[in-house]
Amino acid sequence: MVKRTLSQIMKQIICIAMVAVVLAPIVLTFFASMKTKTDMINTSPLALPSFDRITFDNYKEVLTSKQLLTGFKTTGIILAVSLVFNVLFGTITAYIIERFNFRGKKIIVGLFFLGMLIPTFVTEIARFQVIQKLGLYNTIGAPIIIYVASDLMQLYIYRQFISGISVALDEAALLDGCSYFGLFTRIIFPLLAPATATVCIIKAISIINDMYIPYLYMPKNKLRTLTTFLMDYANAQQGSWQTLAAGIIIIMIPTVILYLFFQKYILAGVAAGAVKE
Repeated sequence: MVKRTLSQIMKQIICIAMVAVVLAPIVLTFFASMKTKTDMINTSPLALPSFDRITFDNYKEVLTSKQLLTGFKTTGIILAVSLVFNVLFGTITAYIIERFNFRGKKIIVGLFFLGMLIPTFVTEIARFQVIQKLGLYNTIGAPIIIYVASDLMQLYIYRQFISGISVALDEAALLDGCSYFGLFTRIIFPLLAPATATVCIIKAISIINDMYIPYLYMPKNKLRTLTTFLMDYANAQQGSWQTLAAGIIIIMIPTVILYLFFQKYILAGVAAGAVKE
């Protein structure tokens, strides 16, 4: 009994320590965003801001930046278009692979998952040349094509959900005269709503947080995303740590909100199909 109690205490201590490690940088950044430049210089970064000296001028300065609005607009367009095509291609491909048997099916499935195993930097030169040949470099189409084609996580998630849908449902619909297109659009796709929510949340967080692809393929100032805006803002605000901290908090808010409200869908989507009865 004593060993079990000590074991539980140790587990709780480890979990609390891990939470502290994750939250500490966020909390310190939030504290810094409410300090004046003088307080940033004269006080410790770990110190709380004085209650009588708390300021929101740093947030006002970031929010009045025109590039921030451009970042929200560009990120929103990329996010919306990418999610539509990811859901469309992911559901159709997963349904075909899961429900139909055809020659070379195992090879095709293997190639899909092989693409997930190959590190991105290995194919970066070839991908960059393809984007240039397509005339998409320095356009909003470049990251959209990459986000739609390069991440196959949605294929795995949709296959897990479809495998849990009874084949008898398909057979009953076909016997009633429903076409394969009607079967997919009217029956299968609506049943994939939890999976679609999971895919959209995971992809949205990934796209919003990505800096590498927008910076490499869209260097134009008019095509700044939230992450590239923050990177340029950091260069422009050298020494102004409190303003940069405010920018980090503002950029972080959409991702945090998405995760807090939809985390149960993320866990459900990843775990679906893991256990077969």
